[in-house]
Amino acid sequence: MLRGHQTWEFENQPVILSTGTVGGPFEAKGELADDFDLLHEDLWLKQDSYEKAQKVLIEKSISRAIEKSELRNEDIQFMFAGDLINQITPSSFASRTLAIPYLGLFGACSTSMEGLALAAFLVNAKGAERVVTAASSHNAATEKQFRYPTEYGGQKPPTSQWTVTASGAAIISNVGDGPVVTSATIGKVIDMGLSDPFNMGGAMAPAAADTIVAHFRDRNLPPDHYDLVASGDLGEIGLPIAKDLLKQKGLDLPEDTFQDCGLMIYREGQPVLAGGSGAGCSAAVTYGHLLNRMKRGELNRILIVATGALLSPLSYQQQETIPCIAHAVSIEAGGGMT
Repeated sequence: MLRGHQTWEFENQPVILSTGTVGGPFEAKGELADDFDLLHEDLWLKQDSYEKAQKVLIEKSISRAIEKSELRNEDIQFMFAGDLINQITPSSFASRTLAIPYLGLFGACSTSMEGLALAAFLVNAKGAERVVTAASSHNAATEKQFRYPTEYGGQKPPTSQWTVTASGAAIISNVGDGPVVTSATIGKVIDMGLSDPFNMGGAMAPAAADTIVAHFRDRNLPPDHYDLVASGDLGEIGLPIAKDLLKQKGLDLPEDTFQDCGLMIYREGQPVLAGGSGAGCSAAVTYGHLLNRMKRGELNRILIVATGALLSPLSYQQQETIPCIAHAVSIEAGGGMT
């Protein structure tokens, strides 16, 4: 059901049946290490390229979610997945291994909630009974493509963020026990003229604020409706900007309600500059840490606002500014998720 201009409400309340989260060695030292299903000791994952390693991250997160739900690959009708690498090859090559009918997505770091929104829409509309959605990123693969190979040792300004090495997957079902997906707000592309690829938080903050305001407006919700509103990866720079923009737009969220996945995932003292980022950041934090908190009864209603910077190396070389987007999905506590 369409509410307002850009929000779907899911009257059948698709269930998050199970999840799988896989991380790398830096994430194993982070604040949320205990919330991962599997952590790897090295960035290579026994592969001969970082891109192939990212493919393995995706395969393992989806396989773990399927295993935890006691299903088989053939029980899943569709797979939504995406990442940051050119032509989303890690996701596409992972789908080759998993042999699940596949729809590839690119929303940069907003891909996690783009996938969850579409999976929930498909299940809610009875277009499928079970859909898996996943998003991933790999630090070394992403740095090599968008900035410099890490071996180069290039200096970064304090506004830059650390790409998370992780993949998060969730199985969305029409039946079962688990948290339910209640709505999704699809964002608009917002470009405020920023062109610095080392300041993604500042570039994405206006898109996050625009989508959050649209969500509360379309659903006619009070500011204290959610226990937690979590952005994908605005970091230390973007989060306070987004909070200021919300207040300017007349939406004053309760103190400490608005937080950021990129600021949750690492410990104080890890050299991540302005925080974590990457398509795998919000996916792993949501499908691991936040749903675990929901399972323990600490959270009842959450809104995840995944933010993405829709630039490419080519657009940056052509001196384009950075168009950004944010998609928001609301999740409410249900039965016993695995």
